[in-house]
Amino acid sequence: MENQRRRRRGRTTLLIAAAAVLGIVAGTATGYAVQADREPTPLPLLAQPGVTYPAKSLPKGEEAEPLSAKQDTRVRTDGDLRKLLVGKPSGAEEAFPDWLSDGWMSLDMFAGDFQEPDSVFEDMLKGDFRRAAGASWTQGENRTVNIYLVQFRASYTMGAANHAEGQQSYMPDDDEFSAGNSGDPIKGSGNGRYYLYEPERKAGYLPFYRARAIAYRGDVMVDINMFDAKPISKKDIRTLAERQLERL
Repeated sequence: MENQRRRRRGRTTLLIAAAAVLGIVAGTATGYAVQADREPTPLPLLAQPGVTYPAKSLPKGEEAEPLSAKQDTRVRTDGDLRKLLVGKPSGAEEAFPDWLSDGWMSLDMFAGDFQEPDSVFEDMLKGDFRRAAGASWTQGENRTVNIYLVQFRASYTMGAANHAEGQQSYMPDDDEFSAGNSGDPIKGSGNGRYYLYEPERKAGYLPFYRARAIAYRGDVMVDINMFDAKPISKKDIRTLAERQLERL
């Protein structure tokens, strides 16, 4: 089944970030104005005993342990992103779509899945796009599952959150790209949601069912699409999304 093109880009986080910067500048200017009208405050002596930290080095063997890979998510996401993709279920067959090359997805392939690919390409570059990995498999007679992991560089743009929230923002709309509902929260994610679309029916064709899950964790955005000619249960898309997020 052919993956439907997604429609809209999100800019909410970028606007909030810009507003935050303006607020910091305005607050700093006000602080300087208030300080200018005050009497000078004497500064303390520079050399004072006992102000260094720590006062004494910790004894050998009592130093703090570094975070394990399980505790430090950056250790996992800075490695091979493809290894964080959830595995296909038993009985499913791996698919080899043209948008994947050895598990990687180029930015132009990723942008090509949108209604306005040129604009998406530019916006992703401005949003500090780093890389994308994907997986695809078929299951049963007509089910196809596509998973995207899209990673952004750490910056004030908050690319993963911005992109995920932008995609979630239009899902309740009533058009061919949207689910027509606000979805349900993915347990334990804090920001993820999953959606069931209204089925498409055309005379002479099998019905077309779709489900989608959108979430982010740190600098990685997760996008899961599931297609079938039979109804897709909420449990199917929810549990797959939960399994994927557990790996990030």
